[in-house]
Amino acid sequence: MPLTLRRTPATTRYYTEPLLEIADALPLQMLLIPGGTFTMGSPEKEAERQEREGPQHPVTVPQFFMGRYPVTQAQWRAVAALDQVERPLEGDPAKFKGDNHPVERVSWHEATEFCARLAEHTNRPYRLPTEAEWEYACRAGTTTPFHFGLTLTTEIANYNGDYTYADGPKGEDRNETTPVDHFDIANAFGLCDMHGNVWEWCQDHWHDNYEEAPVDGSAWLTEDENANRIVRGGSWFLNPRYCRSAFRNDLTPVDRGIDLGFRVCCSPPRSLQ
Repeated sequence: MPLTLRRTPATTRYYTEPLLEIADALPLQMLLIPGGTFTMGSPEKEAERQEREGPQHPVTVPQFFMGRYPVTQAQWRAVAALDQVERPLEGDPAKFKGDNHPVERVSWHEATEFCARLAEHTNRPYRLPTEAEWEYACRAGTTTPFHFGLTLTTEIANYNGDYTYADGPKGEDRNETTPVDHFDIANAFGLCDMHGNVWEWCQDHWHDNYEEAPVDGSAWLTEDENANRIVRGGSWFLNPRYCRSAFRNDLTPVDRGIDLGFRVCCSPPRSLQ
């Protein structure tokens, strides 16, 4: 299927996946993230920083497409109904129901199966983001703890508002996910819901820090297929320090949690490279 690029009023280039244009549900809209170099990891003086977030290092990321939102339950159901590639998918795994709520209770293996089915039926190379792509996309040119700035509030993200970060205020503890477009706010790349709501799976295998990490935006993998995988972004369940742009966590590839989802990426066609 040919790729038709469009422009938003902010000149963001994107396409909408026709396979996942579902009545009364958000479409899968893929934004073109421009390539660039950024500093990955957190500075030593960032509040509540952990050693796993360093050392800071420059990474050059080629351009790629990324979903504006985490994958929704309506999108998940549509892809789960497609032909199996490697493993079966449950049609409705989420605890907190809603077409435009993020799908959760999805393992790393199931998230990659979703990407494989979508790629098979669209002939486009859908995949999970690398950890470097995720942080680069989340920051969108910022160097602060959040792409919003120095702190976070529950008026702009879904996390446990009983806790605060830096001089931020306490807020609402919703005890559930929110629709992915609930806050109607995006970063400079046009991405929404990068902080909180659900953790997002990345391709990479877990490493304790960034010593000898790749600097070209690629996934950092090992030969151990059972290695823990990276999750990013924090969730509705956690306090805001876990929602920081630089925070990184690891889970086994078979873990399923009520705050665990993902968003998809896609390599651009050669005409854009």
